[in-house]
Amino acid sequence: MIKQAPVIAVLLTERTRRMMLDDAATARLNGLGEVRWAAGAAIDAADIDRLLQGATACLTGWGTPPFDPALRQRHPRLSLVAHSAGSIRTLVPARLFDDGLRVSHAASKIAASVAEFVVAEALLAMRGIHRLHHQLRSGGEWLDVRAAVPQRLLGARTIGIVGAGYVGRAVMRLLVPFGCRVLVVDPYLNDSEAAALGVVRTGLDDALAQSDVISLHAPVLPETRGMIGARELALLRPGALFINTARAELVDEAALLAEIRSGRIEAALDVFDNEPLPQDSPFRDSGLINVTISPHAAGHTEEAHFAQGQAMVDEIGRLLHEEPLHYEVSRAMLERMA
Repeated sequence: MIKQAPVIAVLLTERTRRMMLDDAATARLNGLGEVRWAAGAAIDAADIDRLLQGATACLTGWGTPPFDPALRQRHPRLSLVAHSAGSIRTLVPARLFDDGLRVSHAASKIAASVAEFVVAEALLAMRGIHRLHHQLRSGGEWLDVRAAVPQRLLGARTIGIVGAGYVGRAVMRLLVPFGCRVLVVDPYLNDSEAAALGVVRTGLDDALAQSDVISLHAPVLPETRGMIGARELALLRPGALFINTARAELVDEAALLAEIRSGRIEAALDVFDNEPLPQDSPFRDSGLINVTISPHAAGHTEEAHFAQGQAMVDEIGRLLHEEPLHYEVSRAMLERMA
């Protein structure tokens, strides 16, 4: 046990705190030591320095600004950043890992929400539900509408998953029971892991050419930025569904828009180059009935948010009781994370 009463800084905006911490998590946190709460709708560098004075751990999340690389020199007692969101790439500079700061994140708690969203989009597209709805609302005749919209069984389709991280694997676990043939593109996935997941490893071009549905789950790295351009999109089968709930930077958005406008493929997009999506964005065009759009919402469910907060509060408790951390991010992991 750490003998001196620990100080825990909660670097969450009021909005994020309400999203992430239910009564149970708040009570657990208050029982761990002296808790300093950020106040207001925004947090700045001065707030961070004030709240971290003498702190052993801090709880961060959406709305927490990036840390200064020299942070630990000013706050040498700080041992853990427990991040209640997913990506820590822009929050915690690599130097802080090198200075001995430990970092945990709640990415694995978000995965189930994104995976359900992806499967929902695939099911909607395979059954043409949004097209059926649109045509009936527009006055289409009952049997004519049913005959005009192809109905495909998800379990009979080939699904390509690009990226086998937390989310990619969660999507695989949901899809395999449908009976889908699942192809996976990830240089870090080995054959034995693929076999255990019930999937097949393949290259990007093969996955694009063979799949009825492609879903992106890769991190943005130098080698993945812009990995899907006009050439890659042209490999997709006519009528294929292209899903992106990962990062817009993986895709040449202009090339994707051109492919959607051609009517050759369908798309389900949750991320965009410009967010919030401008009102005059061509993706908002009601005439593009072969694309569904959402406001970067795939990972956002009430249950996941509270699970994220609870997981990081528990992680702080493990640190203070000198127990192994469950969600720690290593320096090596940082190089290939979102």
